[in-house]
Amino acid sequence: MTLNFMNDTFELKRFGLLLKKTILERPMQIIGPVVLTLAATLALYALALYFMGWNPAQNLAFIWGLVGGGCFLASAVFGYFGTNASGSAYLTLPASIFEKWLCAIIIAGVLFCSIFFLFFRVMDASFVSVYHNGLDKNSPLYARMYDAVHLYTFDSNMVWQSVSVYLNFVGAMMVGSLYFNRASTVKVALVYVGAIAVIYFLNLFLVHMMFSNVYQASPFYFVFIKVGNDIGKIELPHIADQIVGITWFYIIPAILWLTTYIRLREKEI
Repeated sequence: MTLNFMNDTFELKRFGLLLKKTILERPMQIIGPVVLTLAATLALYALALYFMGWNPAQNLAFIWGLVGGGCFLASAVFGYFGTNASGSAYLTLPASIFEKWLCAIIIAGVLFCSIFFLFFRVMDASFVSVYHNGLDKNSPLYARMYDAVHLYTFDSNMVWQSVSVYLNFVGAMMVGSLYFNRASTVKVALVYVGAIAVIYFLNLFLVHMMFSNVYQASPFYFVFIKVGNDIGKIELPHIADQIVGITWFYIIPAILWLTTYIRLREKEI
């Protein structure tokens, strides 16, 4: 009985066939966004490097490539529901709802991230290597110029924040693609940006009620207060900051990705 239940929920060979079919059957919807993301990341890196320098180029290319590409792909993995015919055909595929949900998670959450991180490392290493090899080793500034440019590290706070945004936005895009059959990317973006705007201005309103001379306020993180010519910073207590971090990095993405599964089950019913 237990074995039959497990086979009905997940069977490795059946899942492998579904994953293969999902990727190869719609190359423009699945493979296309990945290729476009990598090309756009390369172009953004090169342009930002030329106009702004190394740190902005590395950060901008990583953030926009990961988050933008992930959202673009996430909106396509459940793109079957743009029409009733394709949606019905997808739901009648001989695979469980769990397998269909897991297939989308693997594509948007695992395969894309693996490909993007690998591509970014190779791209970044190539640019850095060309720069290092082009330096004049006889210059008295050689050591300083060499050390000023290094590989982009994946264990920085910027990367973790980008991954956090990625998990939230991708989850929202997958949910939206199941609730909005048409133009889901635009609709979800409007809803998400609207929600962030409401939170930001509500936080700003509350901060101005509690403090005077507010210079800048970031929801759930810090408030800058201007005192004379100086600017002071008020931060959340350590425990509260940890709670916000856990909520943003784990709880909200988990709710969004679980909601995707629930909504997919509702569509089958």
